[in-house]
Amino acid sequence: MLYALNAEKIQRVSMKNKILALGIVILLTTICLTSTFPFTHAVGEGQWITAYTIEDANGEVLAEFNSATGVNRTLSSVLPGTEIKVTFTVDVFVSGADSLKLTTSLGKATSHPSGYWELLTEDYDMGSSYNPASVSTSFKWSIGTFDMVLYGKVPTTGSSSAKTVNVVTLTSGSGGTPIDQITVQATSSGLANFNTLYANHQDALENMMANGVDASYTQTYENMLDVAKDIAEGGDPESAVAILNGLDQAGAPPSAGMQAIFLPLIAVMAVLAVIFVVLFMRIRGKLSYFQLVVEDQIKDLEGLTLRASKIDRAMSANLDSVKDRLKRLVGGG
Repeated sequence: MLYALNAEKIQRVSMKNKILALGIVILLTTICLTSTFPFTHAVGEGQWITAYTIEDANGEVLAEFNSATGVNRTLSSVLPGTEIKVTFTVDVFVSGADSLKLTTSLGKATSHPSGYWELLTEDYDMGSSYNPASVSTSFKWSIGTFDMVLYGKVPTTGSSSAKTVNVVTLTSGSGGTPIDQITVQATSSGLANFNTLYANHQDALENMMANGVDASYTQTYENMLDVAKDIAEGGDPESAVAILNGLDQAGAPPSAGMQAIFLPLIAVMAVLAVIFVVLFMRIRGKLSYFQLVVEDQIKDLEGLTLRASKIDRAMSANLDSVKDRLKRLVGGG
């Protein structure tokens, strides 16, 4: 009986050890797989392409990104058919048995007819497979950091809506899921115009909210901006621009604080209006009597003018002028 209990106890301990050993093996396997295949991270998080700057042909910065400083902003629209220059940094932080590959969806730029790629870091060994004149080029997979420049032309599109362009795609030499990418939204000139106008209205909306403009007005304003954005992204930027142009920034109702300031002024104006009505009622009788007298004089002048026209036309004209002035005075002309 004692032997049986000891055997059962030993069996339980052995099972626990096996489970513990299996857990350790699974954990070590997971760690090894993670370190062996680092390119399973999400695309575009700046782990491999750590920085880039996109410029147009005039050197104006259109977009920039830097994972170290946290900069990630679009400064201007990227228009189809324009030539751009992309300067980017690649951090190859682990080695691999395969090669790496750079690919672009841009066309060849006339400003750089010799090719697409230009390596700025001289001490990084790209290997013999590197071809700067090719739209897609492989290079040696070795640990290090290098800076590269891409010259290209944004492809044209017949659509008015924005189109995603894969400016730079980094993959393993065998292809598959991209390790990292640089993408831009290529927009038409009409959509670019809308984006500029939309940004201005967004700033105006933020200012109205900060100044305490009536909440119902700002909510309606914001709803109209959303409608315009949906229409623009749907491919009709001209109609979207027309909606934005119809928004009245200057006609926003005053804030609650300004309304409180205006209330005493409104009260003063109301009091003055009452006083004016009382005074007007007092003098109305006198004005009516005056009007009747003037109308009688006008009738007399009409008779004199008729008789004077037979004697002296100049005198008749003068009398007629006086008559017209009297009519305007009493509102009858």
